[in-house]
Amino acid sequence: METDLRPLSLGEILDRTAQLYRTNFGLFAGIFAITNGMVLVLVVLFEGLSADYRSIQTTMKLQWGPVLGFVLLLSLASMLLYGASIAAITRAVGWVHVGEPATIRNAYASTLPRLGRYLWLMTLAALVLLGVALLSALVLGIALVVVTAGLSIALGGSKQAVGIVGILVGLFLDVAVFAVVCWFATRYALGIPACVVENLKARKALRRSVELSKGARGRIFLLFLLVGVLQVGLLVLTQSPFYVYLFRHHLQLSLALSILSQIISIATDTLVGPILATGITLFYFDQRVRKEGYDIEWMMAAAGMAGAAPAGAGQEPKQTVAAGTAESAPELPPAPDALSPGDGI
Repeated sequence: METDLRPLSLGEILDRTAQLYRTNFGLFAGIFAITNGMVLVLVVLFEGLSADYRSIQTTMKLQWGPVLGFVLLLSLASMLLYGASIAAITRAVGWVHVGEPATIRNAYASTLPRLGRYLWLMTLAALVLLGVALLSALVLGIALVVVTAGLSIALGGSKQAVGIVGILVGLFLDVAVFAVVCWFATRYALGIPACVVENLKARKALRRSVELSKGARGRIFLLFLLVGVLQVGLLVLTQSPFYVYLFRHHLQLSLALSILSQIISIATDTLVGPILATGITLFYFDQRVRKEGYDIEWMMAAAGMAGAAPAGAGQEPKQTVAAGTAESAPELPPAPDALSPGDGI
């Protein structure tokens, strides 16, 4: 068990993220691969169905009605599977970070019973961010329209000048709304780790994230930015041949190439997805070390001392695992919160 937990700088968290990802690649990628594989099956099925509908000359209602329904089902299923993978990898990163054994099976087995809670948390956070995006776009849009009108008058109504100002104002609006949404996203970024590790309900986990993230939101934003640049770069690199093919063939992509594109896209997400989840989980533990002395909790646990539950833990009584079962974990010193691999199984 790792007992030398300490506050980490941004560079150290990034290094630790890379180290955990590299040494546990099979575990982390395997967790994402299971759910992404299911998503891939649904996507391939959708591509096949949509190709069949496009090849049949029928009315628009018959052609697109079932397709739109399947898109909705695909979106719901993808969200369900994504929530399961995020919760499972958060649990696995927590175990690995504190030196406890972790497996793909245990990670999913300990989180699936509370999957509805994690999905509800993600839904609440998404609704808040959507509201923030709409409100900020409205407020900033009105302000920028007024500014644009004033500049247009000052420039004498020149169409070329007004066009340039409009483009610049539009870009500024996009960047400003994106920055506001990202800032609010950093407030709730630690919600999933808090919900998984401390067994908190969705609303309490979001409030816990707001409190824990204070003082670290700038660093969390940089993590978002780095992972986003990495993912966009890989997508551009891997999807560029398909875009070139589309332009050369009148925006028509064969079914085989469309499926291949989806396979590559999902494979890229399988590789990159664990990086962000790992970094966010490490930020969660780092903030608890800084604010609550979480490292002391683990030192006491390693020494076999029964300590009080950490602040905000909110965990339920631990379940006993029958000896000799496939899910039973090796005996370890008592740990804070609900981090033992045997819990929740």
